[in-house]
Amino acid sequence: MTLETTGALPRLADRSPQITGAEIAASLVPPSQFEHATFDSYRPDHDYPSQSEAVAMLKLFAKSWEPQRPAGLFSRSRKKVEAMKPGVYLDGGFGVGKTHLLAALWHEAPGPKYFGTFIEYTALVGALGYAAAVQLLRGSTLICIDEFELDDPGDTMMMTRMLGELVASGTRIAATSNTPPNALGEGRFAARDFLREIQSLSANFQTLRIDGLDYRRRDTSGSAVTVDAAEYERVLTALADRGETATSDTFDALIAHLATVHPSRYIKMLDGVDVIGLADVHVLHDQMAALRLVAFIDRVYDAEIPIVQTGTPLDAIFDDEMLAGGYRKKYLRSVSRMIALTAGELPPHDE
Repeated sequence: MTLETTGALPRLADRSPQITGAEIAASLVPPSQFEHATFDSYRPDHDYPSQSEAVAMLKLFAKSWEPQRPAGLFSRSRKKVEAMKPGVYLDGGFGVGKTHLLAALWHEAPGPKYFGTFIEYTALVGALGYAAAVQLLRGSTLICIDEFELDDPGDTMMMTRMLGELVASGTRIAATSNTPPNALGEGRFAARDFLREIQSLSANFQTLRIDGLDYRRRDTSGSAVTVDAAEYERVLTALADRGETATSDTFDALIAHLATVHPSRYIKMLDGVDVIGLADVHVLHDQMAALRLVAFIDRVYDAEIPIVQTGTPLDAIFDDEMLAGGYRKKYLRSVSRMIALTAGELPPHDE
């Protein structure tokens, strides 16, 4: 008998939070781990010059908010700033610091400004309606969009239209993704049918390619950590006994519950949670379930909540067909995050 079946610990599957448009808007700030991110605190890997080059370019982009100087000594720099496109797009692999740099740019900008994932902006439109969402965001100096990935044509058209309106009103845009902007949607839907929209979107961005190694894997063995049932129960009990809020769900129960909660509400499911327990993890073959889990893991990673699990290691749950398809990069990013989330130190046996 496990903790999950005895009900000794709370279950995420019992949480069905609601979230309003105002709450979504208020949450559009960098995740807590990037609350104090700066360009100076970003540590570029000198084996990959593109990291330092990206910092220099973003600093130049940030100069657009500095007061205009008289022509003369600084005019050449001003001309470089004025020649930049209204958006920058950070394209690179997993764990090269794109979100850190995006947050650093956000901190440089005067308000009003917003920072959120692609799914949070689409959720904002869903909660407020298109016109009200555009009205809320209009007048902002900077909109930062993390994890910019277009998964369906409706989102492509809506985001393209919204960003076009905001850019036309003077807002600057910064985004990150593992996919260059001219390849958005490739392999996921009939991108050729939306080529005009995709090209219009990418025309607003100057792409900054950032190469490098995934920092999340530097201190891990390369695989998510899994424990047996007895250790799972011992660890979660020890954590609860020392006052931490640990949840316990079977993998199937959590996957089923995620289908009933809009992804924009996943973050509220995690309110007050210190540790997540997942029992009987197994390989997924349902792509929609896998994509919902990816969105959930993104929120868990942003909230820095460790995971204790039994069964198949979380980094091995996406089947071969998924990893060969159009969402490959999204799944690989999630694998990187799940390895980091399960790599935390467990309570010793004497607790």
